[in-house]
This record gives sequence, structure tokens and C-alpha cells, in this order.
Amino acid sequence: MDPVTRLGVVGCGLMGSGIAEVAARRGLDVRVAEATPDALEAGRRRLVSSLDRGVRRGKLSEEQRERALAGLSFTHDLSDLADRQFVIEAVAENRDIKTEVLRTLDKAVEDPAAVLATNTSSIPVVDLAVVTERPGRVIGMHFFNPVPVQQLVELVPTLLSGADTVQRTRDLAEQLGKRAIEAPDRSGFVVNALLVPYLLSAVRMVESGSARPEDIDRGMELGCAHPMGPLRLLDLIGLDTAQAVAESMYEEFKEPLYAPPALLRRMVAAGHLGRKSGRGFHTYDA
Repeated sequence: MDPVTRLGVVGCGLMGSGIAEVAARRGLDVRVAEATPDALEAGRRRLVSSLDRGVRRGKLSEEQRERALAGLSFTHDLSDLADRQFVIEAVAENRDIKTEVLRTLDKAVEDPAAVLATNTSSIPVVDLAVVTERPGRVIGMHFFNPVPVQQLVELVPTLLSGADTVQRTRDLAEQLGKRAIEAPDRSGFVVNALLVPYLLSAVRMVESGSARPEDIDRGMELGCAHPMGPLRLLDLIGLDTAQAVAESMYEEFKEPLYAPPALLRRMVAAGHLGRKSGRGFHTYDA
């Protein structure tokens, strides 16, 4: 199969903008779609800011920045993705929103051989694939935050995914400089199935008064050589996203270790979402 040259990305939040940036830096023609002009402009600014930061830190040259920007285009109309060979959905971790996006993409993308990938971190991919007329061309492609830094991509084929779809997705991951593992189509896949119970255990320690957030994080960083403690990691992921992932996993398995603690729910309700809101288990500059 020829390499993918025309990529679509739906969603330009932290994940979508990161995927788009990595692809543009690798020379792909990347078209990014967002729901509204305001959201699109915010996403475009996030992308430009990240590229500028890469130049300041010596990670890429001015020429590479300009080439990446030249490879990016933006729209708030999914029909503008009609000519894409591969589209990655990276919208909010919400089943209804993702279902609607995939239904629309299925109608909009003209090439019946084009792959529609979802970046879901917890929803069983087959549940999303069956809403389309091309379930054999739908697959999970789960990136990790921050996308420009993290090497891993989880490939999540469903029972319906064709072998060529899996290979096409694996090839794209390699094009983007990522390393892929194949994960089962079950809520949480591989990484979150192991990670989420650990993160929720840290929340329960705070909730019970057993330890302070800074001591939990420092303990795991210094005692277990983790680059980031569990509560800082939750703040980076976003507490609302973590709650959605935990709820999806609990819904499927009914295991108490996947149930979101009451403290996590209260913090989300209060708008203390982590880095993106300036306050979570720790506080951050605006």
C-alpha cells in the first residue's frame, strides 16, 4: 500500500492538535476539523504555539516549522475531509459525540477504502465501528499525551476490522515516528486497563486522608522512578477525561477498582480539571 499523504484529524484539542502537529512535521498534508470557528481558531493557536516552542527549544528549525505550517489546513465542515485517505477522530471522550462524528465521516469521506480511526481511550471500538457503513475500515488508534513526545500508539482492531486496515494503521504509526502495540478491543485496552486502577488508588489515598498529593507523587517519582506521580499525571490527562475513562471501564467490567472515587467526581463538578483549568490535585499557572 502507498503511504498515507492526505490525513484528516477531527478535533483540535490537546490530542487532536498533537496528532496534527506530528503528522505535519512528517510531511503529510493534514486537514484539521473542529466544530466551530472559535474552537478551530483556539486549536490553530495551540498548534502554532507548540511549533514555536519546538523552535525555541531547538527541537526543530525555522524551516521545519514553516514546512509543517504549510502542510496544515483548517475547517469546521467535515465534508471538507472528503478527499482524505485516513481520518483520525480525536474529539471528547463521549460515546454520543464520537458516534455522531463517525456517522458523518462515513458519509463525507469519498474513498470507500479510506480508514476511519478513533482515538478513544476507553470506549470499545466495535461499538463505534458498527454505526458506519464500512465497519471493516474502522479501527482504534490510541495516542498518548503529549503526542509529540510520547512514542506509543495502541492499535485496536475490532472483530470486523480488515487485515489491510490493521496494516494501513500500523504503517501510518511508523510514518509518524511512533511505535505500535496491538491491544484487545475491550474498555481500557492495555495501558489504561493497568494504569487507571493505579491512578484511582492514589485519589482514594487523598480522599481517605492517608497521604497528601505532593507526598504521593514524590514517593512514586523517587521510590519507583516514575517520571511523574499519579496525581500530577491525572492533572495532565484531565480529571474529566479520567472520570470518563473510569466510568466506561466500570460500565463494562463492574469491577470496584474501576469506579471513579467520590472525590474525583466532586472535583470535576467543581471545574477543577487539572492543568487545563489551572487547578486539580495541584495548582498551575494560567
